[in-house]
Amino acid sequence: MVNMKLDWTESVPHPDERVEYELWTNSNDQCGTKCDTQIEFLKNFKGAAQILEKGGHTQFTPHYITWYCPEAFTLSKQCKSQCINHGRYCAPDPEQDFTKGYDGKDVVVQNLRQACVYRVLNETGKPWVWWDYVTDFAIRCPMKDKKYTKECADEIIKSLDIDLKKVDKCIGDPEADVENPILKAEQESQVGKGSRGDVTILPTLVVNNRQYRGKLEKGAVLKAMCSGFQESTEPAICLTEDLNTNECLENNGGCWQDKASNITACRDTYRGRLCECPTVQGVKFAGDGYTHCKGSSKVGTTKLSWSFLWVLIIGVGVAGLAGYAVYKYRIRTYMDAEIRGIMAQYMPLESQPTPSGPHMDI
Repeated sequence: MVNMKLDWTESVPHPDERVEYELWTNSNDQCGTKCDTQIEFLKNFKGAAQILEKGGHTQFTPHYITWYCPEAFTLSKQCKSQCINHGRYCAPDPEQDFTKGYDGKDVVVQNLRQACVYRVLNETGKPWVWWDYVTDFAIRCPMKDKKYTKECADEIIKSLDIDLKKVDKCIGDPEADVENPILKAEQESQVGKGSRGDVTILPTLVVNNRQYRGKLEKGAVLKAMCSGFQESTEPAICLTEDLNTNECLENNGGCWQDKASNITACRDTYRGRLCECPTVQGVKFAGDGYTHCKGSSKVGTTKLSWSFLWVLIIGVGVAGLAGYAVYKYRIRTYMDAEIRGIMAQYMPLESQPTPSGPHMDI
């Protein structure tokens, strides 16, 4: 048997410390294994997605594929059952049977509702709540239970404290012979720009403007996304044992190390280790990170040996509260004398006679 492992560490662009990604998805839950896999992914990935979004590490945007009905067929039975806004936005029949169940236009409306929920949440600064809405909708409003309705969706919207009036206004009138700005923008976004390519299949994941071609599974997707961060800027979730092997654990990654002080130049990142002289307790170490690192002061003008630093720390500890009290008393006395000396140059104090001649008003 031949085992093959996909390595995304250099295949995904990683220009900065934030990853932008899109998920082209669908509210339809009756398309077989593909729909089941998609719903399972949304449930499993929700926690990680919300952590990344709340931390400002990612910028997520959901998208929905729609088609249009050729103008010559807009009045046909098929277009009327599969499309909204007079044939402008369409989706396939969920059961592939026009005589029973839900129609394609029902899917389009629910897709539009999910897109509008995201827009309203994004305007309020809480786009990550979208994941709660879509996962709750999949659980509470399935087609098989005949709950794939506006009423069921509205209950979830209210329970998540989302502005229902704004969502409804965003959806507009599906029966009107007008364009819907949300769905029109979705159709335009389907066309590939630059290196991304057209979006033609569902689901499609796009990471940093590159289409992801891999298994729609939490671990695999998270690895691809973590590859999109600039080196050494990855969030903590990318450095867990499930996603990353800490190369600093073996032979300190070949980097400089002071075992006595437990200080190392090895820094673990998603793409591997970096050998960089560290900063410890305000003291910056300088060197190549591989063979040597030497401590310097905060301003970098004088060298500070570690032996002196440890002696100083121990000395302060031994002095304890008594030494601290004496120190505070001496500082207070010194400052009082300094302030009185300065002020005496500008105005008379109570203990001094008022000088004659010119004076300065303060």
